[in-house]
Formats: sequence, C-alpha cells, structure tokens
Amino acid sequence: MYSNVARSDEYKRRLLEFVRCEYGMEAVGITPAKRGFYGETWRLDTADASYFLKLVYAAVHKDVYERSFPVVQHLCDHGIDFISRIVKARDGGLSTRFDGAVLGLFDWIDGENIETDATKFPEYQMLAKVYAVPSRGLFVPREDFSDKSAAAFFKQWNALGAGDLPQTETQLLFLLEKNRAKIEHRAGRLRRFADLCQAQGKDQVQDQNKGCAEGFFITHGDAGGNFIVSDDRHFIVDWDNPVLAPPERDAWVMCGHAWARDAFQNALRQNGIAYTLRPERLAYYCYHYFFFYLTSFLDGFTRGGAVQEIEEFFDGWIERSFEYADRI
Repeated sequence: MYSNVARSDEYKRRLLEFVRCEYGMEAVGITPAKRGFYGETWRLDTADASYFLKLVYAAVHKDVYERSFPVVQHLCDHGIDFISRIVKARDGGLSTRFDGAVLGLFDWIDGENIETDATKFPEYQMLAKVYAVPSRGLFVPREDFSDKSAAAFFKQWNALGAGDLPQTETQLLFLLEKNRAKIEHRAGRLRRFADLCQAQGKDQVQDQNKGCAEGFFITHGDAGGNFIVSDDRHFIVDWDNPVLAPPERDAWVMCGHAWARDAFQNALRQNGIAYTLRPERLAYYCYHYFFFYLTSFLDGFTRGGAVQEIEEFFDGWIERSFEYADRI
C-alpha cells in the first residue's frame, strides 16, 4: 500500500511548500492518514481547518484517479453532500501534479471507516441518490462487461517464477497452484457471464444521454469499504474509480444475503430508480471482482505484502457471494 511509504522531513517540507504555492494554504501540520489503498494519503492541518491530501504515483492508477475529479465535482454540483468536496487549486484546477504524482486536496471528513450489516441500509440509500444524478454531458468510463480482470491476473501469475525464487514467492506459487481448480472455474464463469451481459447490451440503446433509462448510472465500486461514520452523519469517500455501470457493480458484495438484495432494491425504488437487479449481472461482478482483488493482492505482494493476505482472501468474505453466483 503506497500510503505506507516512509517520507523524509525534506519530502514533507517540499509537499507543504507546493500546497502553499498552488493552493494558497499555510499548513501547520501534516500526518499520515489511514485511508485509501493505492494512494499516499495525508491529513493536512491549517489554523482553521483540516484537509485530506491524496497522491497517486502508480502509472496504472494515475489516469483513473485524474479522470475521477470532474465526476466528484459533478456530484457535488448536483447536491450530493455526503462525499468529499474537492478543494480547487489557485488556478481553478481540480487536481495538480507533484513529484510526478497526481495530487488531490479535499475537505477532511472526521469519523471511522465502518462496514457492518447495519451500515448497508444507509449505504444503499446514498448510492441510490447518486444514481439519480444525470450523467449527461459528463465523461465517465463505461462498463464493457469484459473478462479483462481474469486476463490481467493470469498474466501476473505467468510472470512469477522467473529465475531463482525467494521463499515467499515459492509459497505464493504453491498457494496459487493449490487453488488452481477454483481459479480456473471462476475464470470460465466470468467469460460466460461477460458474454451474456455483452449480448444483452447489444439489444439496448447505447446512448450516453440515456444512461439512467437503460440502467447505467454513476457507480462507486467499493462503497462499503469507504463508508465513514461521523457522529450522526454518514459519508462515502474515495470516488477514485467511478464507472457508468449498472447498480450491480455496487450491489454484488452482499448478494449472498437475500435481505441485502431486498434492501438494495428497496433503496432504488424509494429514490425513484426504475431498475430491477439482475442475477446475471450480480454474478458477473462476483467473478470480475474475484480477479480484480487477486491482481490487487499480487500488486501488494510485489511491494512487500504477505502471502497470508492472499491465502485468507481465498477462504474469506468473498466466498459468501459465490454461494449465490454459482447457482445462477
């Protein structure tokens, strides 16, 4: 996780000077913030307020992060007040560049990152309010229902094992081989549902201006993992990877629970969203995110992550979703 990178006093001095010049903000303190996965995150304190500063250095994530700023601003402009408000630079820019990284500055939201069964009800209500925001005139990457997440994982797996192997890499290869049958089964299921969802999409009008009408909305992708409880208020932060996609992109995580599927559907209805969750799309996202998270874990492994984290993933929380998806 890049947020764990140790930074020197000189680096922090340069960063604060950059913020002073580009944002006109005099900071009195800066401390690491335990939020985010791919970014380097800080809490920036001034005499009057606190701010959340996030830098993304990884080339594979920089473009995605930079594209997210207009989406966040668009949501704020349409009255969504439970996300982090962007602090603009002096020149009006939504983001800046520092030391080769994309830098974003946001209002600080106090609170704890909490995800329980009980938090799902307000989470779904908030997501439905976001879905009600029109996407017309806004560029948002569009879901293509591909199996690229599995392809990316197998590319990573095949790249392992070159030359003399350290002990940890040998352990990782053993773990992957141990789970080969599960991995290959889910890759096949992903291809099946990708084909099915793509075929359905060809029967719909592919008009960006009719996104809501055809069941595509601005989605978060990991709202539950970024749900902040602050006193009597709730927030969904880290809108780094918004995608114009069906609600199943946000609903799949709890699809193994009938009460959660019902709660999500009720939230859509109560907020005027005429959409019914589709089992085949829930299944697609189950298999897609299985490989998405595997590639993320392998990325983390190359940066010093532990084999144990990947081992726990294979038998962890995500398995409940497959109790539902494997029956479709």
